[in-house]
Amino acid sequence: MTNTAEKQADFGFRQVPLGDKQGLVNDVFHSVARRYDLMNDLMSGGLHRAWKDALVTAVNPPRPKQHQTRHDRQPQPFALLDLAGGTGDVALRVAEAGGTGVRITVADINVEMLKVGRDRADQAGRDIDFIEANAEELPFPDRSYDAVTIAFGIRNVPRIDRALAEAHRVLKIGGHFLCLEFSAVDVPGLDRLYELYSFNVIPSIGRAVTGDAESYRYLVESIRRFPRPERFADMMRDAGFRRASFQRLTGGVVALHSGWRL
Repeated sequence: MTNTAEKQADFGFRQVPLGDKQGLVNDVFHSVARRYDLMNDLMSGGLHRAWKDALVTAVNPPRPKQHQTRHDRQPQPFALLDLAGGTGDVALRVAEAGGTGVRITVADINVEMLKVGRDRADQAGRDIDFIEANAEELPFPDRSYDAVTIAFGIRNVPRIDRALAEAHRVLKIGGHFLCLEFSAVDVPGLDRLYELYSFNVIPSIGRAVTGDAESYRYLVESIRRFPRPERFADMMRDAGFRRASFQRLTGGVVALHSGWRL
């Protein structure tokens, strides 16, 4: 007998059983993993690079002192956890900015995305840990990271409130949570153009580059279902974050959300 009271979740514009959403999302990213970063370049006209640079600037990873000698006391490395960052794009940017002064862990539930990230890190000669993990149940101790980031991934998590609570749990006191996510365009005229582009052009690019238009149709729909920045800031506060704020970028196409564990 079907449980009619089973909780539902958004999967794009469709409602699906909450327990089914993660598997459906996994199928999307299995399909697009190898071309994911290329598609980000094509869809955003390269703007995603500037958005991620803004994220890295906000992380502000420390660089080792230029004149430090081997006899100097070695400081504890700055520990970063990047959630849903399987391809390593954000992690590699932080590694470049922070050098050897940063210890980076990437957690992603999708093994295909993680494979891409490991290959990229190996090619770049970067020591980054890639861990298969669910953002709703992180396998890390309490208060173990100085910063937690997630870029364009939180909207794909079935239970966003749990992911926020887990991010808060693993942050050290004084730790910084940063979330880069698509948002609602707030510039008159641009909003209509963005809507037309999203629903007509992006799936076509997805079909041409990856052979998969449906996955990119879902990704566009998921953006529209994601809470507005003000509501997401409230969700962050409910999870325990303090000084929750956001900055709109590129006319509101994306928002950079910030919160602290105090």
